[in-house]
Amino acid sequence: MWTYGNPVNVIFGSGEFGRLADLIAGRRYVLVTYPEPVFSDLSQRLATKAGVPILSISDVAPNPDYLLLRDQSARFGRVGAKVEVIVALGGGSVIDSAKVIASANGNFDNVARYLETRTGEEDLSFVPIIAVPTTAGTGSEVTCWATVWNEAQGKKFSLAHPRLYPETALLDPELTLEKPIGLTISTGLDSLSHSIESIWNVNANPISARHAVAAARLVIQTLPLVVRDPGNLALRSAMAEASLNAGLAFSNTETAIAHNLSYPITLGWGVQHGIACSFTLPTVLRSVIGIGGFREAALREIFGPDLIAGADQLAEFLNGLGVGTRFADHGIRLQACAEIIEEAFVGERGRNFVGTKERFIAAAQRQEAIDHLQPHETQGDHVLSGPREESRQA
Repeated sequence: MWTYGNPVNVIFGSGEFGRLADLIAGRRYVLVTYPEPVFSDLSQRLATKAGVPILSISDVAPNPDYLLLRDQSARFGRVGAKVEVIVALGGGSVIDSAKVIASANGNFDNVARYLETRTGEEDLSFVPIIAVPTTAGTGSEVTCWATVWNEAQGKKFSLAHPRLYPETALLDPELTLEKPIGLTISTGLDSLSHSIESIWNVNANPISARHAVAAARLVIQTLPLVVRDPGNLALRSAMAEASLNAGLAFSNTETAIAHNLSYPITLGWGVQHGIACSFTLPTVLRSVIGIGGFREAALREIFGPDLIAGADQLAEFLNGLGVGTRFADHGIRLQACAEIIEEAFVGERGRNFVGTKERFIAAAQRQEAIDHLQPHETQGDHVLSGPREESRQA
């Protein structure tokens, strides 16, 4: 038995940003966005048609953190009773921040308590959200969760509630045209990770798998092309469609082991999320060969009948985008690598994975992604083979 559901109204098309004022429909709105000039320009375009927002929260930063979210939630709280809808204009960090702000009821402590103890749901609020993504990667516009970081404690949480699905996702590929190549690669690989992670997932179902196959094939086909021709609207549209399909896939499954491996790598080594959650994909793919059923059938639709060759091709695809597929390529030493793997497999997303830690380690060692490593073994702090030194965030 399986179920699939997604309540988000999706509007997709070039130039559809012009319809945003109609979706607001005269409601009092708060705008959540980034501080860069391009978003100021978009905000002004919106205000001309929809009126000035009663509050603009325009200081969203990558990887939304407790400290900033606490301040933003307090600002929202001062006008919260008047707000009828939140417009999230930006990438995944903006949409995730909007979900936190929408649920905090003016006090971030409400969200923190819910994240850390899974209690206090009655203190949350659920303001409707219109999500307008400006990157092709996160999929947050069609999911009911948000990633929340507590950098001071080195922790990552996932805010999840069925009432946090946006009421509408408005996808206009024109908004992605001016995005830098590095961001395009990182967000595109995030989409790829979302799609594949939803397949080797205990929560997968045939419908989520169909969305995942469509997304992954489109990313693999399109991302190298858009990197070479970033001003091509047709290619940008294809990436936006891929990101949407990936979101529709993992909106019903959550992510799995590659994401759980990625979180400490982003926090501790400063590796962009899309890179951190994608460089282990070839290793994970090798480790699940033989799982059978619709999951393996879906993987074969993406990578061909020979999944060993498919994993090699996936590694070549990542290498061609400048992404190494070894832990060493990202400056991670062996002892840290052992700890990351150990913790990932016992975490929530690790438990979503249909495979095993032992097969992952074996696959990694076969492809020389890590040195010889045994489960539960703490080794000396020797550098994994690779040219880069470890570089941690301050």
